[in-house]
Amino acid sequence: MTDLLTHQWTVDLPSEAATELLARDLAATLRAGDLITLSGDLGAGKTAFARALIREIAEDSELEVSSPTFTLIQLYDTPAFPIVHADLYRIGHASELDELGWDEAPDGALVLVEWPEKAGETLPADRLDLRFVHAGRSETARRATLTGTGDWSARLRRFSQTGDFLRHAGWQDAAREHVQGDASTRSYARLRRGQNTVILMNSPARTDRTPVRYGKTYSQIAHISQDVKPFVAMARGLAERGFSAPQILKEDLLHGLLLLEDFGTDFIAEDGKPVAERYGVAIDLLAHLHGTELPDTLPVASAINHKIPPFDHGALDIEVELLIEWYMPMIGAPQLSQRNRDHFTALWRSALAPVVKGEQSWLLRDVHSPNLMWLPQREGIKRIGLLDFQDAMIGPPAYDVASLCLDARVDVDQELELQLLTRYVKARRGADAAFDPAGFARAYAVMAAQRNTKLLGLFARLDKRDGKPAYLRHIPRIRAYLDRALAHPTLADLREWFETFVFAIEARVS
Repeated sequence: MTDLLTHQWTVDLPSEAATELLARDLAATLRAGDLITLSGDLGAGKTAFARALIREIAEDSELEVSSPTFTLIQLYDTPAFPIVHADLYRIGHASELDELGWDEAPDGALVLVEWPEKAGETLPADRLDLRFVHAGRSETARRATLTGTGDWSARLRRFSQTGDFLRHAGWQDAAREHVQGDASTRSYARLRRGQNTVILMNSPARTDRTPVRYGKTYSQIAHISQDVKPFVAMARGLAERGFSAPQILKEDLLHGLLLLEDFGTDFIAEDGKPVAERYGVAIDLLAHLHGTELPDTLPVASAINHKIPPFDHGALDIEVELLIEWYMPMIGAPQLSQRNRDHFTALWRSALAPVVKGEQSWLLRDVHSPNLMWLPQREGIKRIGLLDFQDAMIGPPAYDVASLCLDARVDVDQELELQLLTRYVKARRGADAAFDPAGFARAYAVMAAQRNTKLLGLFARLDKRDGKPAYLRHIPRIRAYLDRALAHPTLADLREWFETFVFAIEARVS
């Protein structure tokens, strides 16, 4: 155990409410199979902490959680995973654990152990230890020392960084609720104190280290942000130009922690359906953005700048190749010969070449319903709150238009798509008589095909590699969008390739 990494964090808990809040915060980080030990004198707060933790995971604030001092082991079934709560105070020797059925705990259970010293050396080294002691004049004031060992060392380090950040920001005592995030490693929470709310964005630096080509990782080639700095730069850059990006209230650039303005809970889609009025305002926003002269470099902080990367052929190629690497194996397609794979790349290069050389703007990348908030109290395009832009690039404006008009998360029918495109073209021509509608239509078809090809592969990868099967429910929609895009005459050769190597396979397995 001494050879394992260890991290320690001490936090003062002035009241029982503070102890319970620590438990609820920690609950959000726990996984099936975790081991948590709770030490301290009688009445030090171990059971109060365990009770709050179990209720939070069980999503039941009234759940009866009693100390297992006499039963020794209590089992709870929760929506997340089983929980085993053990109190070893009454056992005399570690050998007695077998008689208690210790080894019969359900697989994948979270295990909470009070008085872990009674277990001797039988507990695994990868665990989180909490020790509570009385502190201060109040009867309920405690000091908790958390020690993470092995796998828990890095996890506790991140948890403590977040806790320290909130304490310095003055939000350590706020109630917290998880906010649905995206497919990345970022997480979000809404902090609530009275009528005031803010959003905590927890965005650790990316850790993918395996080069895939050119000595670079996928994230580097596809220009996926490596840390929180691009978000900060783009948020301020958008706000300075009249767009509703969340105000950054507090930042820790080193550890990737931000407190953000809360845009609320209204999106441009409701009940899984697009709201035409809101999508119309969003298309107005894109038309205004694309008609604005924009820099390629933005300030982050003193002496720190962010250069917005280009949507170059490296990024374009590796995105569409996700189809070959992940989607085609998922549908049972045979492995492509190098010749057919090279043909795929060549067809895309040919289709993309005029688009890459054409009009360029800030490309926000994921302009669709999960990232677009509805702010009815504001006016004009400010009624659209922008959330997800840390991976922004310099690229074809048609990409973001395709992201919106062919929303990956909700069904946008062809009638609404046409209305939005017509509204966009009218706005662009009204602002610039030189705007080329026919050229834009070609670029739109190409970028719609590129994006939806990428999404087929990406959602298959999220299922197979990352254990996130929920994204598969979007596959039929993405396939329908890809069909729409490939119907454009400029993509006839590419459509032929898809019909031969993808669509024919789908037809056989359906």
